[in-house]
Amino acid sequence: MPRKSPFHARTTELCTSQNWQEWSGYFSADSYALDHMREYNAVRTTAALFDVTPLFKYHVRGRDAGRLLDRVVTRDVPKCREGQVVYTTWCDDDGKIIDDGTLARIGEDAYRLTAAMPTIDWLQDNALGLEVEIDDVTHDFGGLALQGPTSRDLLQQLTGADLGRLPYFHLVEDELAGSPVRISRTGYTGDLGFEIFVETMYAEQVWDAIVDTGRDYNLQPAGNVALDVVRIEAGLLLIDVDFVSSAHTIFEVQKSTPYELGLGWTVKLGKDSFVGRDALREEKTRGPKWATVGLVVDILALEKIYADYSMPLHLPYTSWNCAVPVYAHEEPRDPIGKATSGTWSPILKQYVVIARVDPRHAKPGSRIFLEETVEGRRYPVPAEVVKLPFFDPARKKETLS
Repeated sequence: MPRKSPFHARTTELCTSQNWQEWSGYFSADSYALDHMREYNAVRTTAALFDVTPLFKYHVRGRDAGRLLDRVVTRDVPKCREGQVVYTTWCDDDGKIIDDGTLARIGEDAYRLTAAMPTIDWLQDNALGLEVEIDDVTHDFGGLALQGPTSRDLLQQLTGADLGRLPYFHLVEDELAGSPVRISRTGYTGDLGFEIFVETMYAEQVWDAIVDTGRDYNLQPAGNVALDVVRIEAGLLLIDVDFVSSAHTIFEVQKSTPYELGLGWTVKLGKDSFVGRDALREEKTRGPKWATVGLVVDILALEKIYADYSMPLHLPYTSWNCAVPVYAHEEPRDPIGKATSGTWSPILKQYVVIARVDPRHAKPGSRIFLEETVEGRRYPVPAEVVKLPFFDPARKKETLS
């Protein structure tokens, strides 16, 4: 049976839909109401509160903590300053992605790593001969993501930390409503937002303070359905959807490298040896096999297909997450790649899709074709290749003077 997060007593009262899923061994709300649109709108226009406790969380401490992490992740860990957070990937010996997550430097020789899948064995296997302590603190801390345009103003009411000056992908330790917390300027929505990690004993106190203050900001609790829509708009990848962990498959065709996923910027080939470096150097020289791009689907062309059935246009009301063929030409032969997730974006008024294609067809502005199924028949629908992300508001990174 799934575990209950330290916020479960609060979330279960608010989840009138009783729409739950299992996320990394925890109960996790898919949507609080029967319809997710109010939660989606809160992320993009006011503020929304997500329970992200199920993220795996590890504290890595000791003289060689930085050396260990520099050995296993693709980022240049010594350049991560205290109070800074970096997004990173980690790979196997063949340069294939195992997982991705955030790495925060929380002290001189102390770091916090978050991950989508269990990672402690991987860390311990690579820690041989190093003076380092690795603690799985997943169940010791609750996690909240407060996201949206009013999230900073809301949170500032509850803490003495100057959040207006907190840079993007940095964190601060302070108190929130009298409870000790770490607040980071991060999130999975592509919008202005913060993530708050708090010891479980203070979890409900922090939740109550945010929700009580949030009434003046139209705050909404939000679940996974809304989160998946906004993360696609933000061009953010989801494990087991947009890529498969190399630890979860034996089939090469299902494995990906950071370069193939558009995450080459996380790979620092000039640093000391790290797991997968040699393979990634070779790939950098020859070029990746795939390119990850955004697609904007031609909805007028799709509307004409539905019109042939005397039907109105149907657009995905929630996100879809499955492999869909992509073609270079209108005649559906020899796919040039696959789409992995897509959604109708209410804020952009576009049908947007994340896809992995042959690099020859990855140039922005290119016209390719996405397979759509209408009434049991498959049709190639035109789509324009665009650079990710689809949605990237300035407020996400801006600080206040």
